[in-house]
Amino acid sequence: MDSDPLDITFQALSHPVRRAILSRLRKGEASVTELAEPFDMSQPAISRHLKVLEKAGLVSRTRDAQRRPCRLEAEPLREATEWLVDYSRFWAEQFDRLEAVLETLNEDPPRPKDPPRSEDTS
Repeated sequence: MDSDPLDITFQALSHPVRRAILSRLRKGEASVTELAEPFDMSQPAISRHLKVLEKAGLVSRTRDAQRRPCRLEAEPLREATEWLVDYSRFWAEQFDRLEAVLETLNEDPPRPKDPPRSEDTS
């Protein structure tokens, strides 16, 4: 069953190890061994995370002699960011409305007019 690319991207981003891998790849290509260094997990476990990232199109691997470096592919992140920006605009509008309401609540209420004084001529 094919899923929406956006669903696959967010699913790939849902795990902290995969997000950390992407952060590392922002600095440049890295091997599986290099990517596994900061984690207390096996290379096969890192490879499974990389497969999820590859399926989402967030990582690609090339062959360089014996080495298979991984590279960040940022296009799916751009698409996810565009989707999120729409919600960012929504929230900005909601906060603008809330601010307007709060401003009206903070204004000094109009003072009631004093009732006319009747002059007592007794």
